Amino acid sequence: MIYKVTKNEQLNTCLDIIHKSFQTVADDMNLTKENCPSHTAFMPLEKLQNQFKNGNSMFLYDYNNAIVGYFSLSLNDGIAELNNLSVLPKYRHLGIGKELVDCAADYSKNTLGINKIKIGIIEENTVLKEWYKALGFVHTGTRKFEHLPFTVGFMELEL
Repeated sequence: MIYKVTKNEQLNTCLDIIHKSFQTVADDMNLTKENCPSHTAFMPLEKLQNQFKNGNSMFLYDYNNAIVGYFSLSLNDGIAELNNLSVLPKYRHLGIGKELVDCAADYSKNTLGINKIKIGIIEENTVLKEWYKALGFVHTGTRKFEHLPFTVGFMELEL
């Protein structure tokens, strides 16, 4: 079951899911707090609190009474941005990530009235890029940021 985060008190749970999920990516890419402090695996609670205060729509996934997934949506120029899609490692390959993306698409289109979702990923993470492509996302470009030790890939999904 997917449900919307409605209370500030739920943010610690959200952050725990984000940290544990993105730590596997950090480990695979050799990212640390020292060489990539802004990576999602190291996100401070204050950043999540600010996103919540700024009106980002946040969702949790409950799997048999265990919170195992998370994502948020922010709006920018009439496009929804899918942020921090997270599934705990133990619960991957069960279709939960696809359910979260489907929920994000449905909420964006039917609640927010948005016709496009965009995401940013680590371009070098080809497995993740191919997973998003299989869900209908189209690769739209890349950008190298000076403060990041990887290239950011951009993808979009027309709704």
